[in-house]
Amino acid sequence: MVELILMLAPKSEPTIDLVIPVFNEAGVVEQTYSKICESIHGLPYTFHIFFVDDGSTDATAESLAALARQEKNITILTLARNFGHQAALTAGLDASRADFVISMDADGQHPPELIPQIIELFLQGYDIIQAQRIEEEQAVSFKQVTSSTFYSLINRISGTQMTAGAADFRGLSRQAVDALKAMPEYHRFLRGMIAWIGYRSVILPYHEVKRVAGKSKYSLGKMFRLAMDAIFSFSLVPLYIGLSAGGIFFCLAALEMIYVLSFWVTGDTSNLAPGWSSLMFVILIVSGMLMVLLGFIGIYIGYIFQEVKRRPVYLLKKDDQK
Repeated sequence: MVELILMLAPKSEPTIDLVIPVFNEAGVVEQTYSKICESIHGLPYTFHIFFVDDGSTDATAESLAALARQEKNITILTLARNFGHQAALTAGLDASRADFVISMDADGQHPPELIPQIIELFLQGYDIIQAQRIEEEQAVSFKQVTSSTFYSLINRISGTQMTAGAADFRGLSRQAVDALKAMPEYHRFLRGMIAWIGYRSVILPYHEVKRVAGKSKYSLGKMFRLAMDAIFSFSLVPLYIGLSAGGIFFCLAALEMIYVLSFWVTGDTSNLAPGWSSLMFVILIVSGMLMVLLGFIGIYIGYIFQEVKRRPVYLLKKDDQK
């Protein structure tokens, strides 16, 4: 009888959290929130929005506080300082408790109109719904060239295949979020980490729209540091380069030894400069040994570096503000 009652009982609708990192977006976050409300209006789900203030220095805090006073479904997480976009996303994912989590930026370039489609794909059984930016046909820009080069490089040297144009606009099931929370890495590259967990995923293409206002906070320096985090977190190829260089030096030392011995075998030692051959041999063999040893040490350090990361990814100034 109990089993029959459970089968006949209506299935509760999933709860959905939105995680939105914010950095110096005063005057912008209100417009983005308004578009989100238009997109989710009438949907039969319980929504909660986490705005993560990543150490903003303008009036963003006041804008978020005003929104939180008007709406009960908003939670503000304030980081102690600017920890970066990936850390802010992590803070929001850690705080979420819903069945399904959607992350997006606050600048309006991630169209909220896709939220119903993302939810529909989640209901179809996908754990990861990755929105993929489709570039408009226009003159090739520096950002496009560097982005294409980066994804081509990282997919070649790492064992994790990442989708070009896959920004941090995505939907994650509770299972996928819990998997990310079990990966306490300090240098975080969420696009790679999400690709690494390997749950059932689907790509949702979209055309990126213009920012509501302001300018991008991702400077060339920040993009470079994010690329370095990705390369050194997902590949040990740079360390193997040192090991390969050591092998090359060993080969050069062997060739030098054969070259010198050929003069001794033929008895034509007059063409050898005194002390030159022994000096070159010692330099090459020692250099090769050092490079090989440094390569091995580097590989071990690389594994340790990937495992032993114990500093907190972020610190909250205020745990929960509504």
